Amino acid sequence: MTHSEILVVYYSRHGSTLELARAVADGVDSVPGCQSRLRTVPAVSANHEATEPPVPDTGPPYAEPNDLKECNGLIIGSPTRFGNMAAAMKYFVDGTLNSWIAGDLVGKPAAVFTSTGSLHGGQESTLLSMMLPLLHHGMLLVGLPYSETDLSATRSGGTPYGASHWAGSDGKQPVSPEELRLAHALGRRVATTSLSLRGRATA
Repeated sequence: MTHSEILVVYYSRHGSTLELARAVADGVDSVPGCQSRLRTVPAVSANHEATEPPVPDTGPPYAEPNDLKECNGLIIGSPTRFGNMAAAMKYFVDGTLNSWIAGDLVGKPAAVFTSTGSLHGGQESTLLSMMLPLLHHGMLLVGLPYSETDLSATRSGGTPYGASHWAGSDGKQPVSPEELRLAHALGRRVATTSLSLRGRATA
């Protein structure tokens, strides 16, 4: 069997969401038979659609339509903007119409993660809002169960709806060990779910 490839797409301004994305990707890669494909999205502004060069100067490349078609699961992450995903991630999601028409993501597992400036700055509402388009794509949502004991112990981020991080008002609060473990666990859960689904499809 070929590897089950999980697409991890994120948007990050100050690096916290990127750090979570890397932990999620590490969780995917920790599952034998799975590998992560890490991608980002360009910034947008109110005056111009794209404000970044066609190819990033550093880091992962931008997500493209073929990434959605080829993946066996999808995990998206964005910082919180007024209790919702950032405009850059929303712009990317709004551009997935062709994948929706083709049914590229139907029946594949999906999950979400976020980072906020304040502890109660809309982590859960952002995660829930990111789930909505994934449901429209026919994806199977994966969260974090309370068997992940960090959910009951964390004093920073971490929710049953997905991994999260409290970055602080200046964006410099380090990602805590609990937050990293939960992000890693989220990646593992999507990866193992993908393998299970693929096994049943080919049985």
